[in-house]
Amino acid sequence: MTQPATSLPKLKDVFQDQFLVGAAVNPRTLKEQRTLLSEHFNSITAENEMKFERLQPEEGRYTFEHADRMMDFAEEHGIGVRGHTLVWHNQTPAWVFEDGAGGQISREGLLARMKTHIDTVVGRYRGNIYAWDVVNEAVADSGPEVLRESPWLSIAGEDFIARAFEYAHAADPGALLFYNDYNEAVPEKREKIYTLVKSLLDQGVPIHGIGLQAHWSIAHPAEDDIRRAIERYASLGLKLHITELDVSVFAHDDKRTDLQSPSEEMMTRQAERYETFFRIFRDYSESITSVTFWGAADDYTWLDNFPVRGRKNWPFLFDAGHQPKASFWKVVEDKA
Repeated sequence: MTQPATSLPKLKDVFQDQFLVGAAVNPRTLKEQRTLLSEHFNSITAENEMKFERLQPEEGRYTFEHADRMMDFAEEHGIGVRGHTLVWHNQTPAWVFEDGAGGQISREGLLARMKTHIDTVVGRYRGNIYAWDVVNEAVADSGPEVLRESPWLSIAGEDFIARAFEYAHAADPGALLFYNDYNEAVPEKREKIYTLVKSLLDQGVPIHGIGLQAHWSIAHPAEDDIRRAIERYASLGLKLHITELDVSVFAHDDKRTDLQSPSEEMMTRQAERYETFFRIFRDYSESITSVTFWGAADDYTWLDNFPVRGRKNWPFLFDAGHQPKASFWKVVEDKA
């Protein structure tokens, strides 16, 4: 099914009564996908350009050029911005955890650096970013521990998470603050995320929501697991955002690298999955207030070469030429 681009239903219009529809962007896609982004999305997120290593690669030296360019694009087109991300065990420069003399920084020193970074970054965009992923992926995937091992945890202790939210709230009291994680529908990890966030609420920490990354596939997770996760998190009375949605055409154990284009079966299964996912999002739209794809079209995705080197993926509603796929029509027609 094809229609002229000008007559396509716009995703942001289709779901305007349910939730914002967002896309992750980077300097390349802001140029190459500019029209697609401005026509279909009313929220954007920086894929990497607001992470610690990009904004403060050296202590006190901030590099805001690419982040500012994204903010300018959003302002020009009347698009909201989600901030991603302030505190993460990954993509954080080594200097953050060092004392400058070859040793490990103290707890007090690390928290001071965290506060300075958050004050500077959140303060710069105060009033212009509607939500921040404050802490990213702090929960352990397996085992008895709730929190994953990281320099943040080992140096600052468990309360580094609470401090991050407190600092972010002080820097911009009007921004919604989220804890964000992947494998959010896996029962074992779901309960750990729930436990962490409930403990923050019990302490009076200013947290407003949970981000469900939703890096899903044509095979996993099961619909029932997604619904149980949403209901579990929503029971805390917080907002939920789908923050990094994509639907890989490969099952986890599929390691093929020989495909030059997706098979018809892959596209059919992907369309069915997207139809299911958006039906779920609408069913819980009282809790889910934003749905962000981790990209916009198949010409660029972080899933290319990951986790299998030399392999292309096709995870979005729009193909490499920015034309709507079967998945797009399943999503918008099911709504209609």
